Amino acid sequence: MDRNLLHLSFEGKALEDPWSEPEEEMFILSVSPERAPDRPTYVELTFEKGDPVAIDGESLTPAALLTRLNALGGANGIGRVDLVENRYVGMKSRGVYETPGGTILGVAHRAMESLTLDREAAHLKDELAPRYAALVYNGYWFSPERLMLQALIDASQTHVAGVVRLKLYKGNVTVVGRRSELSLFDPAIVTFEEDFGAYDQTDATGFIKLNALRMRIAAMVRQNRS
Repeated sequence: MDRNLLHLSFEGKALEDPWSEPEEEMFILSVSPERAPDRPTYVELTFEKGDPVAIDGESLTPAALLTRLNALGGANGIGRVDLVENRYVGMKSRGVYETPGGTILGVAHRAMESLTLDREAAHLKDELAPRYAALVYNGYWFSPERLMLQALIDASQTHVAGVVRLKLYKGNVTVVGRRSELSLFDPAIVTFEEDFGAYDQTDATGFIKLNALRMRIAAMVRQNRS
């Protein structure tokens, strides 16, 4: 067993058989989803520059915030993961983890980014995330490449600020609301109702035709050869 503020991991003994289900008595931070309350728990997380800073409007230090989320998530059966991972040395290893607070933060942060992060910036960050994770997993925290990636990620979080409302229920974390003064979501543009000229659908005609050009050329070539 290995424990820190973010997670609790279990390895060895019965878990060395990938077919063996973990015993319920093993878990420390969380109840099973079956034993979680029959009523959901709602929680609001506030973010500033990509960092969580408050729960339900109460400002907390990072350690206190994660401790609170661990308790809330654990009580609702959230954060259990059973996986077979690829070790740096080449072997596969099975681990069972409890990360209640981290699971909640991951879902909430992604929801906040969906509202405030530019599309291409979000795509680039998603492309780099596996590389960043691999560097951390393999122990390269102080490497120059990790520091370079960190600078890019920090820059991406400049406008990731606002509040995310979550529903915690029997092992699930569901986003039920998000708001931000820096939101890129414009109701006047995305509405399915009358937008009074805010968005002209005919603007899309040109790039739809251009994007289809390669397929139209291929279709004509094949047709001429048949």
